[in-house]
Amino acid sequence: MESTFHQFSELFAQLGLPSDEASIRGFIGTHAPLPDDTELAEAPFWTPAQATLLRDELLDDADWAEVVDQLNLALRQPT
Repeated sequence: MESTFHQFSELFAQLGLPSDEASIRGFIGTHAPLPDDTELAEAPFWTPAQATLLRDELLDDADWAEVVDQLNLALRQPT
């Protein structure tokens, strides 16, 4: 089976968020750092649909899992 590699900007587009570099940086700057005891999909700033997408992609270890992990790490870093 062939793996698909997604870009960070594609994940933001998939989530229905602006996906240009400035918007991504702004989103992360606004919402980071995410507390260690909060799972990514449980963060209060996601819509229910966004949270479901993130949760499903991580649980299923789907094509998006790697880039979702990258988002998780980015949101854990202090800005």
